[in-house]
Amino acid sequence: MIFRVFLLFFAFLPCAFAEVCAVDDSGRQLCLPSPAQRIVTLSPGATELVFAAGAGEKVIAGVNYSDYPPAALELPRVGTHTRIDLEALVALEPDLIVTWVTGNPPEQIALLKELGLPQFAIEPRTFEGVSSTLERLATLSGTEQDGFAEAERFRKGIAEIAEQYRNAEPVPVFYQVWQTPLMTINDDHLIGKVVQLCGGVNVFGDMPRLVPRISAEVVLKADPHAIITGSVEGIEDNQLDHWKSYSGMTAVAKRNLFFVPASPISRPTPRLLEASRDICQRLDVARGR
Repeated sequence: MIFRVFLLFFAFLPCAFAEVCAVDDSGRQLCLPSPAQRIVTLSPGATELVFAAGAGEKVIAGVNYSDYPPAALELPRVGTHTRIDLEALVALEPDLIVTWVTGNPPEQIALLKELGLPQFAIEPRTFEGVSSTLERLATLSGTEQDGFAEAERFRKGIAEIAEQYRNAEPVPVFYQVWQTPLMTINDDHLIGKVVQLCGGVNVFGDMPRLVPRISAEVVLKADPHAIITGSVEGIEDNQLDHWKSYSGMTAVAKRNLFFVPASPISRPTPRLLEASRDICQRLDVARGR
């Protein structure tokens, strides 16, 4: 009897310490001997995604501006996404560091690699990329049930919006990322994909750079029918005031200067679903005018 119990114990032991693997957005496979228990996130978006994947309780530190969900505000900080406090990070002894492919300083990321700290680089560029990232983070964290459910909720929500606006009247849109210098996005950017999802036509969608700098003159020439920008909580501020003097531009003439909450639209997380609905509603207003 004792021998049988002994065999049963070892039969289940590998499951408790099973290796978990996932391929990150740099194309590198990361394998952990067991699901991560001490996670550090090196961008606000990464923090939000790990929480959304059901592993919030395993996050032991983040970077500045990691403000969602509210529990993230209580996390210790290890610098900013562009300047990491390596000493503080290493002292935490993380078993998983979630990095940002193009947002973190390459030299610091390389040093972390030399130290042998497990890294998983993310940068979702599509709606499916958001869901896939949730699933991969859940796999590495051992929170598959929550993470995969959230990924599917996001997929379903995006699909419903796509169907709703499949035959919507096109609206030429200029999305203003920044006022000075004046910056926008192309169609490869997730914000550009949100505009398309809602039946909008990004007037700078074919520009080669993801976040190009432009001039006011080219915006006037493009004559968008709606101008959208992000602000704190979507509250109207002075970011679009400079366009009001161009009364001949269709967006100004029809009062289609819109504000949406900046955080949900600017991060590749499940809140992009909420942001998409906001932008779709604004474009519906534009269509009605």
